[in-house]
Amino acid sequence: MYSLIIAFSMYSKLPMPQVSWTKERSRYVMCCFPFVGAVLSLISFAVCAMLDWVHAGILLKSAVLTLLPLFYTGGIHMDGFLDTVDAKSSYQSKERKLEILKDPHAGAFAIIWGVAITLFSFGCFSEITGKERTIVFLGYVLSRVLSAIAAVTFRGAKEGGTLAAFATASEKKVSLAVLGVVCLSTVSAMLVISPLAGGLVVLAAFSTFLYYRFMSYRIFGGITGDLAGWFVQVCESAMLFGAVVSHWIG
Repeated sequence: MYSLIIAFSMYSKLPMPQVSWTKERSRYVMCCFPFVGAVLSLISFAVCAMLDWVHAGILLKSAVLTLLPLFYTGGIHMDGFLDTVDAKSSYQSKERKLEILKDPHAGAFAIIWGVAITLFSFGCFSEITGKERTIVFLGYVLSRVLSAIAAVTFRGAKEGGTLAAFATASEKKVSLAVLGVVCLSTVSAMLVISPLAGGLVVLAAFSTFLYYRFMSYRIFGGITGDLAGWFVQVCESAMLFGAVVSHWIG
C-alpha cells in the first residue's frame, strides 16, 4: 500500500496521504507504476464518454484528450521528454549531456519539440474513433509497464536520482513477475478488441522500447528519470500513430 501511495504521489497529481519515502516502502513502486496508467485510462474513458454525451466536436475532444495526460501527471513525463531532447540536441559529451538533463532551464529544442509532439498527439486523436481510441487508452498502462521493466532491468546512467532509488529498492523478481502479468494482460486485451489496431499499437510500443534502450545506452550510458519520462511520452505518441495507421488501413 505504501508503494502504491508513493507511485501515485510521484507520477500523478491525485491527492494522496503523506508518507515518508523509505527504501522499505519503495520496494514495489515499479510494480505499482502501471496502475497509475490504469487510472488514467479509466479517467480518459469517462471523459471521452462525457464528451460524446454532450456531442462535443472533434477538435475539442482531441484537445481535451491530448491535454488530459499532462494534467493528470503534472507534466512529469513531458518534463523528462523536454530535458532529454535538449540534451540530445546539444551534441556534447556524455557527461555534459547528463548535466543538461539536470538543468532546470528549457532550451530552444525543448520548446520546439514540446510543441511538435503536442500538435502531433492532437492530430492523431482527431483521426481515431471507437476501438482505436480504446486501445490508445489501454496504452497508458502498457507504456508504464515497459518503462517500469526498463527501470528494473536497464543500466542506470548515474547512481543518484529518484528512478535509480526506486530501481535499487525494488524487489526485482517480484516486480518483473507482476509487470509481466500486467503486460501480457494489457497486450491480450488490445488484441482482443482489435487484432489490427492492437497489433500495430503493440508493435509501436515495443519498437519504441527497443530504441529507448539503444539510444539511452549509446548517448547517455544508461537511463535516468528524465529518459524514462522521454520514453513514456514517445511511446504513447508512437502508439497513437499506430492506432491512426490502423484506422487508415481499416
